Amino acid sequence: TIITLSIIMGTIMTMSSSNWLMAWIGLELNMLAILPIISKPKTTRASEATIKYFLTQAIASAMMLLSSTTNAWQTGNWDILELKNKFSTTIMTLSLMMKMGAAPIHFWLPEVLQGTTLQTALLITTWQKLAPISLMYMISNNIQPALLMSAGILSMIVGGLGGINQTQLRKTMAYSSINNLGWTIMIMALSPNLAVMNIFIYMIMTTPIFLMMTSTSTKTLQNLTTTWTTSTATTLSIALLMLSTSGLPPFTGFMPKMLALNELITQKLTTLATLAIMTSLVSLLFYLRITYLIMVLTSP
Repeated sequence: TIITLSIIMGTIMTMSSSNWLMAWIGLELNMLAILPIISKPKTTRASEATIKYFLTQAIASAMMLLSSTTNAWQTGNWDILELKNKFSTTIMTLSLMMKMGAAPIHFWLPEVLQGTTLQTALLITTWQKLAPISLMYMISNNIQPALLMSAGILSMIVGGLGGINQTQLRKTMAYSSINNLGWTIMIMALSPNLAVMNIFIYMIMTTPIFLMMTSTSTKTLQNLTTTWTTSTATTLSIALLMLSTSGLPPFTGFMPKMLALNELITQKLTTLATLAIMTSLVSLLFYLRITYLIMVLTSP
């Protein structure tokens, strides 16, 4: 109960604070509270995942402190909205991307998810992203658009290519998370409200996937092909939710991507929009592969 309260309190503290130090304390509280949950399965894999998570989050927190201290030294202000220093803004953006698990600092996310339980993986891919996203939303006006768009496209490419050969569903979901974060970060530069809507829709679609995988004890693609006989409705729901996450029309996941592309074209960024469509085709490949395995190979 104390750990759960600490995780919730840490996130709410960060999201509601207007001061960098309070936001940092909230993130630290949140990070320290989730470590016992990640290391709960007494296996070497879980211990390894805990250490990887702790080290990456600690480095990101140090970068965050460096950024806010440099800004306070230059401007004499600890206010989140007053992050005017160019160096501070860049370092802060990189630290928040590291905390979320966006490319190019994404390497920890698939490994940590693979070493934990499905419930913890759900927590890391959804709740743990709320605080960094809210901070990025607050400083989005001061971040250089080129940095956000480059990181967004890179995350989409990494997420798409990384998920193709995966047989472990937790790693697939990790790359799916990186891919969707790419869309969020890319559109954050142009329309922060749309970016928030995109990440919330992703979380709404990811949560039932993880919950159904937990209820059927599904961890690999092979497990997914055998669950059809025991729980047909659940397996079918997972397949449809996977298609929705990929952004395939007429599913829910298509709407934020269509709005993001519309925004890019409105801002005369047609090349970037084309690149985004091409990368989403790559990611669609592994979602379709999972759906094909479920719908075609296992159905009677």
